[in-house]
Amino acid sequence: MKKTIFQALLLMLCSLQAFSQTDNVELQKMADDDQNSRMKSDINWIILNKEDSLRRVRVFELLKEKKVQTAKDYFNSGVVFQHGNDTISSGMAVKTFKKALELDPSLNRWWYAAAVDRDLMRKGEPQIYGTQYTKNKSTNDKWARYKIDPTKVTDEERQYYSVETLAQQVEKERQMNLKTISSYYDSNKSADKTIELIKKEFKKGIKSEYDISEEGVNEFGYNLLNQNKNEEALKIFKLNTEFYPNGYNTHDSYGECLMKLGQKEKAIKAYKKSLALNPENSTAKQIISENK
Repeated sequence: MKKTIFQALLLMLCSLQAFSQTDNVELQKMADDDQNSRMKSDINWIILNKEDSLRRVRVFELLKEKKVQTAKDYFNSGVVFQHGNDTISSGMAVKTFKKALELDPSLNRWWYAAAVDRDLMRKGEPQIYGTQYTKNKSTNDKWARYKIDPTKVTDEERQYYSVETLAQQVEKERQMNLKTISSYYDSNKSADKTIELIKKEFKKGIKSEYDISEEGVNEFGYNLLNQNKNEEALKIFKLNTEFYPNGYNTHDSYGECLMKLGQKEKAIKAYKKSLALNPENSTAKQIISENK
């Protein structure tokens, strides 16, 4: 009986110790630096590669010192390791992401699948999930999915790891090679001509050569808005609400542009439509509330 109580107390102590573990602040900063450095428009790859290398060396030191303990620690380690160009780094990325998910399955699982694919790619082998795409100079720098063995993983497993199905990957590759609407506008500087192009491309459906998706059209609208071409932007946002009437964000953007042009009544109407489509749209809630 005493032995049983002792074992229970020991188990409780271990549980409390595990619960009290805190994430390694240094590792978190390194992972944040890794990601933030890749969001710059003018990346100096010589400097960044050196910084990446120093971060990987430091993570190896932390692992040796047993200062990588929590699920987030292992996850952040994977973030740092994944950008190495050798199989040692890519292998470590797989191991650390896998350990992170074992400790906390609620973490973003896509990173593990991507690490596995990247490790296989580094070894010259086919990927299995389908996360990796490369540009091919022989096809005018078009994006293409890196070679894949579709038999190793099911589509159900891909979806579990937040990866597109094989059919969705084919469509993703097509979308990655679409021309932007902005590129057409830049060549003629005419919003009306660009609108005509968008309408023609929209009718083509999946045969379109330009990105006329809800997001693609919306992005072009904001490009115009950021250049203070408000009237032209308004035409684009309005067109997007007609193409995608059930997209709450199209009405939200249309409302934003109307408000910027001082057309408050129409703007509130657009925001109300957006809110009806997405009751969680906090921006629309706030603006409607402020203009009652």
